[in-house]
Amino acid sequence: MAAAAITTHPLPLPPSADPSYFHTFGTEVRGLDPGNLTPSQFKLVEDLLYKHSALLFRNADLSPEQQYTLTKAFDPSSESYGHGNNKTGGEKKSILHPDLKTIPRQPQVQLIGNGLVPEHEGLVNAQLKHPHHRTFHKTVVPPEDDLKYTRFYRWHIDAALYDLSPPKVTTLYALAVPQGEAQVCRYDDGTGDELPVPLGTTAFVSGKTMFDLLPPEMKSVAVRTTVKYAPHPYVWMAPAHALSTGLGLETEGLELPLNELPQWEEGKVKFLPMLWKNPVTGNLHFEVHPCGIQELLIAPLPKGASRDNDGASYPSGAHLTELKDVRDLVYKMQRPAIAPALVYPHDWNEKDLVIFHNRGVLHSVVGAFAEGQVRMFHQCNLAASDDPAGPSEEDIRKYA
Repeated sequence: MAAAAITTHPLPLPPSADPSYFHTFGTEVRGLDPGNLTPSQFKLVEDLLYKHSALLFRNADLSPEQQYTLTKAFDPSSESYGHGNNKTGGEKKSILHPDLKTIPRQPQVQLIGNGLVPEHEGLVNAQLKHPHHRTFHKTVVPPEDDLKYTRFYRWHIDAALYDLSPPKVTTLYALAVPQGEAQVCRYDDGTGDELPVPLGTTAFVSGKTMFDLLPPEMKSVAVRTTVKYAPHPYVWMAPAHALSTGLGLETEGLELPLNELPQWEEGKVKFLPMLWKNPVTGNLHFEVHPCGIQELLIAPLPKGASRDNDGASYPSGAHLTELKDVRDLVYKMQRPAIAPALVYPHDWNEKDLVIFHNRGVLHSVVGAFAEGQVRMFHQCNLAASDDPAGPSEEDIRKYA
């Protein structure tokens, strides 16, 4: 019997999405079993991922062991879960603490979702908690509108952002998807922006589009900037409040003082480029976790670049240390790319597997669940064997 043909198909874009921004972003792959890929099939999947940023497989059968093996194949020397094995669960102050339950026999795979799960893969009576914006945002959707309207909880990259390197890929596998009415995601930032979303969606935006949208003077800043993240950023940010768009934090002085954080070392603080270079396409992706940023280091314009009347910001470079200045600049650069027409909100079905290039997209939890609605997903990402590459000298000359 002949093997099924391997084909790719555009993602099912919602009416809100502008197709012109999704020519290369996302693709559905058919004719492959992602839990049992041959080496040549894996190379095809890897190539597709770096070219499209997100891959969808429908009706996948995937054990925790297979999901770990698949995730690890993208970075064979990686081993630890992206936030450190069991470290997040043991650190009660971390904002991630309630969201993750580790699969005992495969600790790199996490059970996430909502509701009580009596028994699953060695876990008993696991109480899952879908993150809700009222626990993190400064302002909230009124209770009477809670199940009709929702918000982006937190736009982010899956990464510890301290000590460990950001994972190259994340795999998300849907085991139980609650059925219910669609919701409207409100931005509540004065723009009037809203986005219809399926219940319990995961929202994605392209880091490449985020960079491509920038005006030339902001591209010049992005290509020259290094981001310094706070030590133990999820503990540091836990007392703070997020903006209504989920795109970073309000500056209220609520972050945990550095001397009250778990023990940390200066040498493990992460300095990462603002732009991460795609290893296959060479494209630059704007990849900043806006909640974890602490400082920005902007290099001066390169030798030979005109400093006169070209509109370049920070021509002599800068070191921004005031949180409000840092956040305001990053927000100004990132906000255009989360406009409703640029967001892909995936409408999950059971046994959907989404593999996304964690160094090429930002994503957010969205949605609010009624009591009794159970959502179960397996999530896996692995701290990478290296930090992401930034812009090349040629990129800097081109854009700076």
